[in-house]
Amino acid sequence: MVVGEVSSSVDLLVIGGGPGGYAAALNASRLGRKVSLVENRFMGGTCLNVGCIPSKALIEIADLAHLGSNTKDLGVKISTSVDMSKVNDHVKNLVTDLSNGVSFLLDKAEVDVINGTARFTRPNRVAVESEGGHLEHLEFRDAIVATGSSPMTLQNLPTNGKTVVDSETLLFQDSIPDQLTLVGGGYIGVELATVYAKLGSRVVIVESEEQLLPGFNKQLSKKLENGLRSLGIGICLGYKAVSFAGNELIIESDKESSSIPTDLVGVVAGRKPNSDTVNIVESGASLLSTGHVKVDSQRRATEHVFAIGDLTLGPALAHKATAEAKVAADVACGISNDFEPNCIPMVVFSDPQIVTVGIDPDIDQHSEMNLNSFRFPFSASSRAKTLGDESGFVNLVADEEGTIVGFQAIGKHVAELAGEAALAIETATSIDDLIGTIHAHPTMSETISEAALGVAGEPLHISGK
Repeated sequence: MVVGEVSSSVDLLVIGGGPGGYAAALNASRLGRKVSLVENRFMGGTCLNVGCIPSKALIEIADLAHLGSNTKDLGVKISTSVDMSKVNDHVKNLVTDLSNGVSFLLDKAEVDVINGTARFTRPNRVAVESEGGHLEHLEFRDAIVATGSSPMTLQNLPTNGKTVVDSETLLFQDSIPDQLTLVGGGYIGVELATVYAKLGSRVVIVESEEQLLPGFNKQLSKKLENGLRSLGIGICLGYKAVSFAGNELIIESDKESSSIPTDLVGVVAGRKPNSDTVNIVESGASLLSTGHVKVDSQRRATEHVFAIGDLTLGPALAHKATAEAKVAADVACGISNDFEPNCIPMVVFSDPQIVTVGIDPDIDQHSEMNLNSFRFPFSASSRAKTLGDESGFVNLVADEEGTIVGFQAIGKHVAELAGEAALAIETATSIDDLIGTIHAHPTMSETISEAALGVAGEPLHISGK
């Protein structure tokens, strides 16, 4: 011990105030633990402040701005204009309101919130440095680490906050760029491309893989590509960004190199776990080659240290972190629990929206399973027709016993179908159960029961099996 280093004892320490961290703190407090939570930036984490929430707010605003471009065939003429100053004010007010709500809940739960950056110095000790440089040492009985992830950087395209920016900066632009080039065609890239194309930018996506949303169903990806192109978005697949200078981004493929004139470059190449910033290896935890923390099904990294959210393998999604938080808090409080979900729903808020839940027969290898699936097209959906967009579909997947195991969808408002699909898979709902569940008409949820009828060989609103 360093001379003069005095530590304070805490019961259960939570590091990180994002969806995983604050949920863990609230759950553990409810179970009787005295909780201390360390957050170094802002309550609510990346998702609430510079991720999920502001991006979805921008998507709604962009949809409003774009109304005049897609209602002519409906007999409605609309003219819109965008004031980015007021847009930013709206988004910031929304974020502040939600962040204050989280702080209110933590206060009511008597969670001790500490502003600072925590780093492990021993298996049961962290040093917390405040913004002013003050250092405090805390010894804990148990710790739940939820420090999340950060935008990945590219060595050849360093961000400067002005002409080359990351996804977080793109959410709060003072003006709409004439030309925006996004390096990365994952879900962050396609969502931001949708936003700025609808706001009036000329947008190009550069993706090194041969499809948008690498790892997703190729048919969903292709249909998404068609939708984005209809918005005027340029898409360069199989190209890597090489350099940016003089308002030109140089890209190259295996066969050629080219240049893209652009005012702003957004580096949206994914995210990396913040395992290094918290020095978690000093707790005795092990890191995988990806930088993720190795945990068991109870989210244990060591006997008394748990890791959740983006720090661990799996999709970097807020709802995954929240679910893991419940497991970690339960186990830390002596309650048996395991994180073993049958599915984690994934939603892309692009235009069209995409949902994928559970097994996708086109990308998952389940050779031992006899899978049956049925695709119900929105061209046969009365609700899709009233919404003015019938280009999408839902695809329902069942095993040989008729149990729902997978669901995919693309189209307008399909994000709202994720909950029913996840519930069906998690509870091992059968095709007959879905058929026997009366769905309100006319709604998009009807398409799920229509797909179930199709799997059963009894399609109602399309002909043939």
